Amino acid sequence: MIEIRKATTDDQDEIWEIIHQVLQGGDTYIFAPSSSKEKMLGIWCAPNKHTYVALYDGKIAGTYVISDNQMDLGSHIANGSYMVSPVYAGKGIGRAMGDHSLIEARQVGYHAMQFNIVIKSNHRAVKLWQSIGFSIIGEIPDAFNHQHNGLTNAYIMYQKL
Repeated sequence: MIEIRKATTDDQDEIWEIIHQVLQGGDTYIFAPSSSKEKMLGIWCAPNKHTYVALYDGKIAGTYVISDNQMDLGSHIANGSYMVSPVYAGKGIGRAMGDHSLIEARQVGYHAMQFNIVIKSNHRAVKLWQSIGFSIIGEIPDAFNHQHNGLTNAYIMYQKL
């Protein structure tokens, strides 16, 4: 039911729709809700990123990227970012992408994966990442300017691969 594959340039309009929908909430990602398509696709589909799409019943319902968390001597640790279309929330797409990304990260040669800013009030994401083996290794006070809650703490989450 859920198929995950590498993204192609033909997927970019659908990836943008997901990004645009997710950013509108202003509650889970650092990017401004007004971020442009060009800016976001330039970041999400950059040549240094491994970009994937998740298909649900043949339609793109989610997307994720993995890349080096840091350059050079820190490049053995992956970073990941994930977005699911609100239309497909609650269907297991985030979990499928999370599980898939850990496999892909290992295959690419990463030794660990780290999320630098998981918004503390995003309980659904925190619970998901913990359920697939991530630990909270730090908390950053007032790291995120939540569109509704104001300054909000964020977690750093980590999993050794």
